Amino acid sequence: MAKKSARIILFSLFGIFLFAMSTPSFAAKEPFDVWLTKLKAEALTKGISQSTLDDAFANVQLIERVVALDRKQPETVQTFQEYMAQRLPQSLIDSGKALLHENRAVLEEVGRKYGVQPRFIVALWGVETRYGKYGGTFSVIDALTTLAYDNRRADYFRKELLLALRILEEDHIAASDMKGSWAGAMGQSQFMPSSFVNFAVDYDADGKRDIWTTKADVFASAANYLSKSGWQGDQTWGREVKLPDGFDMSLVNLDVSKPMSEWQNLGVRKADGSALPTRQLMGSLVQPKGGNGQTFLVYNNYRTILKWNRSTYFAMSVGQLADLIGEGYDS
Repeated sequence: MAKKSARIILFSLFGIFLFAMSTPSFAAKEPFDVWLTKLKAEALTKGISQSTLDDAFANVQLIERVVALDRKQPETVQTFQEYMAQRLPQSLIDSGKALLHENRAVLEEVGRKYGVQPRFIVALWGVETRYGKYGGTFSVIDALTTLAYDNRRADYFRKELLLALRILEEDHIAASDMKGSWAGAMGQSQFMPSSFVNFAVDYDADGKRDIWTTKADVFASAANYLSKSGWQGDQTWGREVKLPDGFDMSLVNLDVSKPMSEWQNLGVRKADGSALPTRQLMGSLVQPKGGNGQTFLVYNNYRTILKWNRSTYFAMSVGQLADLIGEGYDS
């Protein structure tokens, strides 16, 4: 009986250990109410009103799932081909074509103003939120409060939280409607508060930079981001290419940049085997990890997309979706 009881106790302790290992705990150094009081005091010094703070934190809660998602180590378990097939289904391409046509007037107007081709604006919209269908359901204030309190990346998220409060103070959206991802990326363009402050646009001039429900603001904000990040409106992003046998693979590196003619002389060809364009854009060769040697010659605009999201897979998906939903560029 004693041995049986000991085994029960042992298994119980092991179960508690496993639960503790699987349940994230906050790495905060002080009680939450003390921390929040200090945060509010700092916000007041930055011009945030007491009424905004009262609204924002009226029902604030720490979200364990946000902590778990933040600490989860990213793993690339999909090949490049699997990722592209999942992220760019035919339904997304068909919807993108329809929405490009449906919103052509405002997209072309925005495109002319910011120097960004409409197909890339729609492609970013599609890859980020499936054209506004999946902008996130987390309270941005709750998510950012959780991450700022947790301390793992406290400084970064504290700054983002204070900027989110500034957005509320400027009355662009109500706290209850400020929804986004677990990390605080907001609206149909998935802007962090810092990106909102720097790039969001009130294109319809209603006094609010509304990236949640106003498509004109969503389009202009995305275009403004790209434009201010170095976008070239007369260029495309890149293209798939073929490498010759015996090619020097040390040249397949985003840090290696050559004019088109040099890549042509080195034997690089379009995917169909034809010659590269004669326009002398500077380009680099990229092979996505897990892509089975699939190679792309990418230009300045590819690098600009990476400023939006540092993922190679993401940048490739935006470029290819733009090609699939819009007219191709021979550059």
